[in-house]
Amino acid sequence: MKILIVDDEELIRQVLKEYLILEKYQIYEAENGLEAIEVFKKNDIDFVIMDIMMPKMDGYQAIKELKKIKNVPVLLLSARNEEFDKLLGFEIGVDDYVTKPFSPKEVVARIKAISKRNEINKSLYVFDDLLIDDVAHEVKIKNELIMLTPKEYDLLKYFVTNQNIALTREQLLNNVWGYDFYGDDRTIDTHVKTLRQHLGLYGKYIKTIRKVGYKFEFKKEN
Repeated sequence: MKILIVDDEELIRQVLKEYLILEKYQIYEAENGLEAIEVFKKNDIDFVIMDIMMPKMDGYQAIKELKKIKNVPVLLLSARNEEFDKLLGFEIGVDDYVTKPFSPKEVVARIKAISKRNEINKSLYVFDDLLIDDVAHEVKIKNELIMLTPKEYDLLKYFVTNQNIALTREQLLNNVWGYDFYGDDRTIDTHVKTLRQHLGLYGKYIKTIRKVGYKFEFKKEN
């Protein structure tokens, strides 16, 4: 799991990093909210540990911006123990809250607990009448089964698990087809075309990003 630690105190980042590396997590760092957004955009982050009080951009605003890119679990860190801070954090989508000073072992335990809770929801993706059940390996629209090839299913799953992220054709080839696949851009374009056809009205949510690749962007209809 890739974890992003965001805190303007280098010592805190270093201590957390050492404990998390022992748990075999891959660690990224940022010292403020703006830097966190840049790191988040460049890497497929799975979990964020976020401080509140930081220069340039505080933790609350950073979380709001990160959630627009990808909805990942967030553990909030703060030197303040005010109820208002906790409530505001939960309102913007924070999963848990730890007050400084804290035990690194407690942080590790909370990360594992949050991850376990989120695992339950990772097998089911719902976009209005489009349902992707990863346990059953099925895609349904209005409860009607949609027949996809194995590769079309893998491609759709990669799109929805990277929702709102612009994905290059190279990324899609490497992550869906594998590094040893000797294909080209036409392979991606052909599969995207047939996938859109199978999804019908929902095919429009696979956006073409000119000179880049594709992005799955779902917007709930009013």
